[in-house]
Amino acid sequence: MNDTNNQQENELSNISEVELIKRITKSFKNSNKSTIIDIGDDAALLRFDKTNVTISQDILVEGVHFDLSYVPLKHLGYKSVVVNISDIISMNVKPSHILVSIAVSNRFKINALEELYEGIKLACSNYNIDLIGGDTTSSNKGLMISVTCIGNTKSRKVIERNGARVDDLLVVSGDLGAAYMGLQVLEREKNVFEVNPSSQPDLSQYTYCIQRQLKPEARIDVINYLDELKIIPSSMIDISDGLSTEINHLSRSSGLSFHINESQIPISDDTKTICDEFKIDHSIASLNGGEDYELLFTTSKRNLKKIEQSQHLSIIGSCIDKKNDNCMITSLGQKININSSGWDSFSSSA
Repeated sequence: MNDTNNQQENELSNISEVELIKRITKSFKNSNKSTIIDIGDDAALLRFDKTNVTISQDILVEGVHFDLSYVPLKHLGYKSVVVNISDIISMNVKPSHILVSIAVSNRFKINALEELYEGIKLACSNYNIDLIGGDTTSSNKGLMISVTCIGNTKSRKVIERNGARVDDLLVVSGDLGAAYMGLQVLEREKNVFEVNPSSQPDLSQYTYCIQRQLKPEARIDVINYLDELKIIPSSMIDISDGLSTEINHLSRSSGLSFHINESQIPISDDTKTICDEFKIDHSIASLNGGEDYELLFTTSKRNLKKIEQSQHLSIIGSCIDKKNDNCMITSLGQKININSSGWDSFSSSA
């Protein structure tokens, strides 16, 4: 293999985030009995005596994960907390504490950071979690936010990604694609503003999708609802990088595959309207969009009637005893392979 090929293989843009994590952590071995779940799930799981402690961390980088030309700092603070507690919730655990670290350039004023932390404070209040620490440092380029979230439980069952069983139902909460289409609207209006700074757009007809993008919510109500119904998912994940990506995560973890029905994927009328305006296929938005922070889980067919009676949940498919056969059945009966085409931090196509 020549030097050019070696250089290409060494580029971050030629590897997925999942593959990179596997590669750089493959030599690490756990030495503590308290480590129950490590790298590869939504959150790490530590067990101390009879208490399970879950920990997750995410970092948001200006110019990569958010654009301050249309993202208010208060909304950004709120969202930075939500994306982390969503990981904890997706393991069927309630979050309790966060640590927040920021790196900030000198273009920001003190009142701007106060606005950011107002959003963080609001999220803490809404989800009953405590801010217990973090770090603050300078940055040469813009703003970076890192949030670590902690949850603990004694009685609730912790749900991993790898528990799916053959014939399990594949279920999703809420609706999909709205956050992605909200982003399309915001990006379009940014481009219009750059050409004509005096433009005054009316975005009232896009309120739902823009809100899903700028101020998402973690679905703690769903795990409470499942608890009321006495439904324990066999596996679960939150939809942060797109439905297609999350289905493939569950599939790899369980060693099984999923067949979903295009007609059963929940998409709001608001999302469909914007998709039509942008000439984007509804299914593309729901499969590949990301940032919906809904919950995707598998559960026994015994829970079919309970789920069918719920307005919060949609059965979109089932689990089959086969590897590498994730697919969507279209309304015309066509079988389309589900590839991980959602968000990836290092992919050149992301």
